[in-house]
Amino acid sequence: MQKIYNIGVEATLEVIGGKWKPVILCHLNHHGKIRTNEFRRLIPGISQKMLTSQLRELEQAGLINRKVFNQVPPKVEYSLTTYGQGMEPILNMLCTWGEKHVELLQENGEDVMLKQRDDDIAMQQTS
Repeated sequence: MQKIYNIGVEATLEVIGGKWKPVILCHLNHHGKIRTNEFRRLIPGISQKMLTSQLRELEQAGLINRKVFNQVPPKVEYSLTTYGQGMEPILNMLCTWGEKHVELLQENGEDVMLKQRDDDIAMQQTS
């Protein structure tokens, strides 16, 4: 049976939708390669089970590579595929919009904090 999307964003959200996938993709976009334990440090609110599930789904969608090193203890490294790297402008725009949204919330008196700005992460990677 043919799958029908009413608008392109439906297809996008089917692949990257949810709470954790965009966060995982943004970290890979900035850091290049990340090991499983490093994800746990970068995304403290995610459980191991959820992280594994989200990584598998992103790998099946062709957005990330999973490289297993034959060593003890086992080492697994994740990176964006060329296809996944095509999402860089979208991921950057999501981060920028989110930063502006946090600023608006702060201006409106809400008690919110942004631990790290997108530009700060990018600067760390170039230094």
